[in-house]
Amino acid sequence: KHLAETMGVEVQTCHGGMKKLTLKNAKGWSAEVYTHGAHIVSWKNESGDELIFVSEKAVFKPPKAIRGGIPICWPQFSDFGCCAASHGFARNSEWAIVSEVGEGATEVVLSLSSSEETLKLYPYSFEVRFTIQLAESGNLVNKLHVVNNGTSTMPFTSAFHTYFATPDITQVRVEGLKGVSYLDQLQDRKQCTEEGDAITFPCEVDRIYTDTPDTHKLVVSPSRTICIKKDGLPDAIVWNPWIEKAKGMSDLDDEDYKSFFCVEVSLCKGQGSPVELEGGKEWTCEQVLSVE
Repeated sequence: KHLAETMGVEVQTCHGGMKKLTLKNAKGWSAEVYTHGAHIVSWKNESGDELIFVSEKAVFKPPKAIRGGIPICWPQFSDFGCCAASHGFARNSEWAIVSEVGEGATEVVLSLSSSEETLKLYPYSFEVRFTIQLAESGNLVNKLHVVNNGTSTMPFTSAFHTYFATPDITQVRVEGLKGVSYLDQLQDRKQCTEEGDAITFPCEVDRIYTDTPDTHKLVVSPSRTICIKKDGLPDAIVWNPWIEKAKGMSDLDDEDYKSFFCVEVSLCKGQGSPVELEGGKEWTCEQVLSVE
């Protein structure tokens, strides 16, 4: 009864005016998302264990992007697009709350529409809706829905840049990519083929895997495995900055590289990228995170 009474969606203001929504389900799972960037910053299980990493040095001051969580890269991932800024502008923008649902599966829908400011960065008329659903099982569902409101074809790439928390980076294994081609960002995007049964992190890793399976298995510790199921996102970026690059990031502690890794499901280089969305048409993608 107590859990049922506390489930739903709570809206609060923090960090000097930033709006945060907290989703809770009947089993005690929770998720938190800011309207700044439509940025998910927390996903906790019924025991209160945090599954998503956010740096303690993250800057909560728009338009700065929050270091960690699940940044939305749109209308481009990295430099795969026409925007001057890496990863586009969705993660730096204020999103509007469209709806909240607090029964059964708890759900929030946020929206970002083209404006005078975005037209300077990306000359297209659009609406993007981001649905965050905390299922009754605790699964975290992220859906991106893009509409081209103009008449000209609108090109874009995209990614969910998820930071996963781990107690020990040396124990992490990303499984299921053996035989998949990737671009090694540490070797000027040299094309390689994954030969290992699992990707591990004994050093810096920064790879763009293309045309990957629709499911990724992440062993985050000996006692916990997270599964990503995805649709419309053929690529996957696997990243950890390691020691020297972590030291060079002002919003990341020098030791934080030990506590997270990124698996960023994306459409940036593989089949179907970039999206060439015709006027009046729609495009959707989805990732579902679950704990095994």
